[in-house]
Amino acid sequence: MSTSYGLVLAQEGGESEQNLFIPASYDIVWSLVVTVIIAFFVYRYLMPKMTAILDERSAKIEGGLEHAAKVQAEADKAREEQEAVLAEARGEAARIREEAQGDGAAIVAEARGRAQAEANRIVESAQRQIDAERQQAVVSLRSEVGTLATELASRIVGESLADDARQSRLIDRFLEELDSSTADSAVDAPASVAPAHQED
Repeated sequence: MSTSYGLVLAQEGGESEQNLFIPASYDIVWSLVVTVIIAFFVYRYLMPKMTAILDERSAKIEGGLEHAAKVQAEADKAREEQEAVLAEARGEAARIREEAQGDGAAIVAEARGRAQAEANRIVESAQRQIDAERQQAVVSLRSEVGTLATELASRIVGESLADDARQSRLIDRFLEELDSSTADSAVDAPASVAPAHQED
């Protein structure tokens, strides 16, 4: 009796363990009904909203990418324009520098020419002044030498040379003799110096 009762309990225990892992058929049916209702609501109401949100985000991302590409293109264009302006400015600066160098060389050449002309003018003026002073000195010396020669000749000759014509002729003759003697002594001086060197 106890053995048969144990077998019955064991069979009931086995059936209860089997029912724990496999739900009852009405549970399966109601679960399917609830799942279908939830799936319907998700598909009907939730999915369109999620799709709209995803589409909106995708459009924003695409718009952002397009805007970024547009900004990049504008930046590239601005950089190219800036490089063109810089190249033009460099060319203009090089041209101005070359013109300035040419103008500087021309100014230096002009200043050099003016300085040379001024130096030539000063030299010519000084030469003219020297010639004039020399001529004045020669005239003054002629006058003084003539006066002295006249006085000396008057004393030597013992007659008066008050006559202007006679005095002028005498002075001219005296100066000519003085010039010729000076020229002869200048010619003889190198000749006398040369033998002296030969004797050494």
